[in-house]
Amino acid sequence: MKLKLRFATICCLAASIVTPAFAQNSGADTYKAKCAMCHGADGLAATPAGKAMKAPSFKDPAVVKASDAELIAVVKNGKNGKMPSYAGKITDDQIKSVVAYIRTLQK
Repeated sequence: MKLKLRFATICCLAASIVTPAFAQNSGADTYKAKCAMCHGADGLAATPAGKAMKAPSFKDPAVVKASDAELIAVVKNGKNGKMPSYAGKITDDQIKSVVAYIRTLQK
């Protein structure tokens, strides 16, 4: 019994260490983990953090009009000292996936 409990504990620990590296494989997953705290699950930026930082809604005409390249640059480099840079924190593919997911929130 103790052996089974140890094995289960080790498996859970291993899964908790390995899973974060693989869990963010979609734009939605990465968005939820990195962006939703400020921009909200719906992208309207109506969260306390979003309001405090004056984050724009993704449905704002200026954001809708922005090109994917512009949004990728904002995610990579940050903006106005309020939004952090995600360069080196998430991959370029994750950034592109997040931008694609943001486009779904604009509909």
